[in-house]
Amino acid sequence: MKKILPYFSAVVLGLFGTLTLFMTTSVILDLFGIRAKEGNYVLFVVWANFISGLLYLAAAYGFVKRQAWTAKLLAVATSIVSIALIGLIVHINSGGIYENETVGAMIFRVILTLTFAIVAHFTLSIKNKMSN
Repeated sequence: MKKILPYFSAVVLGLFGTLTLFMTTSVILDLFGIRAKEGNYVLFVVWANFISGLLYLAAAYGFVKRQAWTAKLLAVATSIVSIALIGLIVHINSGGIYENETVGAMIFRVILTLTFAIVAHFTLSIKNKMSN
């Protein structure tokens, strides 16, 4: 199981990162009419998701290559999406417009990213420390 987990993680993160980049780029550049479909999006959340999408792809590569830095990269991504979630809550409490789905999506993204950071730590970081 420990040998399969990094590859499974790489595939899921690669797909999630690709989807994230497609959606965020479509909103930022107003491609395919996605911006209108997204409704009241919050731009700093879109940019945080864009950056995390790039980090997800790099982390997918790190999982495949079994690199210890993958856990640190995902910790950074977790921090970025967590800060964006906090910013979103402040935005909402300040009377800013938003879509209800955004809150749930950001909570999901924080939990997913944190889960992959923990998986990377236990499957890659500890493994590399033991082999030194």
